[in-house]
Amino acid sequence: MSFQRFVIVTGLSGAGKSQAMKSFEDLGFHCVDNLPPTLVDELVALCADAGVERLALALDVRSGGLLGDALAALAQLDGRGLRYDLLFLDATEDTLVRRYSETRRRHPLEEQGALTGAIAAERRVVADLRERADRVWDTSDMTQSMLKARIAAAYADDLDIPMLDVKVVAFGFKFGVPLEADLVFDVRFLSNPNYVPALRDLTGADEPVRRYMEALDTTEPFLNRLFALIDFCVPLYVAEGKSRLTIAVGCTGGRHRSVYVADRLAAHLLATPGLAVSSERRDLVHA
Repeated sequence: MSFQRFVIVTGLSGAGKSQAMKSFEDLGFHCVDNLPPTLVDELVALCADAGVERLALALDVRSGGLLGDALAALAQLDGRGLRYDLLFLDATEDTLVRRYSETRRRHPLEEQGALTGAIAAERRVVADLRERADRVWDTSDMTQSMLKARIAAAYADDLDIPMLDVKVVAFGFKFGVPLEADLVFDVRFLSNPNYVPALRDLTGADEPVRRYMEALDTTEPFLNRLFALIDFCVPLYVAEGKSRLTIAVGCTGGRHRSVYVADRLAAHLLATPGLAVSSERRDLVHA
């Protein structure tokens, strides 16, 4: 039994474990959050049988009793000869108090007293795990994007994972703007092939419409500026930790101009390393 990558995430409540698991999920890991330790051995065997290659588990280290002990669960994995990386997330008391104050959530051990007392109690519970950890990261000064970038640098260096999934959607404004769109570009200023009888029943993917669009004086100057803007924005989205970007290109009916421009944009993005690019012609179904 083995995995390409197996990471166990633990640490203090409020130190970023949930955000870390979202980051592992974006990297293509099969993720299980807040797992009782008694279920670790069974789940690992199940994932191995299912052919899971990258596994990330966040342990509920405060379970105890019938839900199991985290150190005992790790000992079982060691007994199987499984290789895993134990990542421990830590933070200062001031940082944890501030985060709980901002989110207005209750600390899991807060019934033992004030928030500071709960944090101190949890530190004692996880002290042995911290000593065993392969990596201990203090997230006090990390934003969510910084934590995601550090996880990617540590665990995705040998994985073929795209930096960003980009979807380009051609649509018609008469049918509404796609709800999932992050960026929306209106290309209704371009001359409309729909008013050319020979082109009306074609789409922006057909060669006669493409030739029509390419002959317009405004098309290439617009596309050059659009490509430059997208090329500027994409690295910034990656740096901010965004994993998915939807770019919507709209014309009146979503048949000619938007399809042509969206196809050109998707082709441009396909030449950019580190991107997974897909496209959709949403409103051709209305034709």
